[in-house]
Amino acid sequence: MTAHINWDPFADLQNTMDRLFDQGFSRPWRLIERENPASSFPVDIWEGENAIHIQAALPGVKPDDVSISTAGETVTIKADNHVEVSNEVTYHLRELHEGQFSRSFSLNVPIDADKAEAKFEHGMLHLTLPKAEYLRPRQIKVSNGATANNALHS
Repeated sequence: MTAHINWDPFADLQNTMDRLFDQGFSRPWRLIERENPASSFPVDIWEGENAIHIQAALPGVKPDDVSISTAGETVTIKADNHVEVSNEVTYHLRELHEGQFSRSFSLNVPIDADKAEAKFEHGMLHLTLPKAEYLRPRQIKVSNGATANNALHS
């Protein structure tokens, strides 16, 4: 006996739409950006309790050729890669591109750019952007109840 499966095109469309909204609309743009390695570099961005952290892979780039700027909640990383190209050889594959790379990220969190730290080691940029002071968690000291009651009745 053969099992009969009904195909419902509307259910298939619904599943496709669910996946689209689960992945977000920005995902296809990131994939398009990755198709052109000359204009991009891979990054990891994560949020800690007191800071936003960015790690960017910039192989072959020297620390002096990296520029980081902030404007409001946006951070921009620019790097210049100087790869020597020889005219005396025939390249079979060439993925190390020469030129300027740049990416900007909207952090959606106010940061204190004056306290930012950047370290560059083994082709990896490690950027720590402290959150604005008013966003950081604070402890509120609890005083003696008698003192608080006296202050209320004065």
